[in-house]
Amino acid sequence: MTKTFNEKLAFIEDSKFPSTRFQGSKLKIADWIWEGIKDLEFQTALDAFGGTGSVAYMLKQKGKIVTYNDILKFNYYVGMALIENDSVTLSRKDIDFLFTRHAGIIYPGFIAETFKDIYYTDEENSWIDMVVINIRLLNDTYKQALAYFALFQACIAKRPFNLFHRKNLYLRFADIKRNFGNKATWDTPFEAHFRRFVKEANNAVFSHGQKNRALNLDVFDVKEDFDLVYIDTPYISKKGVGIDYLGFYHFLEGLVNYETWPDMIDYRSKHKRLKIKPSVWADKNKIHAAFDQLFQKFRDSIIVVSYRSDGIPSVEKLAEILSKYKRTVHEIQRKNYKYVLSKNEIEEILFIGE
Repeated sequence: MTKTFNEKLAFIEDSKFPSTRFQGSKLKIADWIWEGIKDLEFQTALDAFGGTGSVAYMLKQKGKIVTYNDILKFNYYVGMALIENDSVTLSRKDIDFLFTRHAGIIYPGFIAETFKDIYYTDEENSWIDMVVINIRLLNDTYKQALAYFALFQACIAKRPFNLFHRKNLYLRFADIKRNFGNKATWDTPFEAHFRRFVKEANNAVFSHGQKNRALNLDVFDVKEDFDLVYIDTPYISKKGVGIDYLGFYHFLEGLVNYETWPDMIDYRSKHKRLKIKPSVWADKNKIHAAFDQLFQKFRDSIIVVSYRSDGIPSVEKLAEILSKYKRTVHEIQRKNYKYVLSKNEIEEILFIGE
């Protein structure tokens, strides 16, 4: 039976973005962001630093034609799974396939050999090795993306602090009093986490009748024009310290670059991080020029910027840079917003340049 327009709209609104433990996610304030931009006239939108995809997903729910972009390849797969994908889901048979060590398939065991005693147990490392190889054997790109998404979330759920910033497997098993994490979550088998996140991702898949896309580009290499561009860059604190998402989630970036992972690792680091790639978004001496270049690039679009009140550039300076290219700049403040791992109450700022 063909669904009516109202039935389709209700289904879209009921579609729920999966739970996420990624640092910097705007999931909790996506509705607030929509309140700030809902009266703007736009149909096509670029989420330029897509991250978790929560804002791109919200725009998709509102019927916009969305392009998700992120320079990190693992994030790109999240965009593929939840933004570009509009119909494909993972079946129970697919999951059984992923959880099976198949005859005739070579399972290298790179993670088990390289990351022993760093993030997961020997058994868990071998399981991840197997699942990564099996994901690559799936015959559908969107199924691969959904499986990667579930694997990412399962890997994060079993990590103290939900990060890969240090070698600290021992924290999962140490007999100490903790004021962080959840040992029951850490002790839950990978398979159980994976199945739960597959279910959440499957429930998030929907179509609004438009074609959305996911890109894996440096933002300056995005070629198309958009009615609205949403910008949420990595954050640099007033002390000049930038958030290094690749440093926090390098293990996930390795998973989607499995064949070339050995050449990407900085083996001098105890936790086998990836070799550092300089970024203008983490350099206090280059960040002002980077914002200027970015605003100039998208000067013909409505520019919406999510920002923190305690960052570099300052709120005043960022507004000044945006004003070079936009006739009017509106500033909306959300007070007393608490960021994960932040001890301070920070104002979330939304700049709208028209």
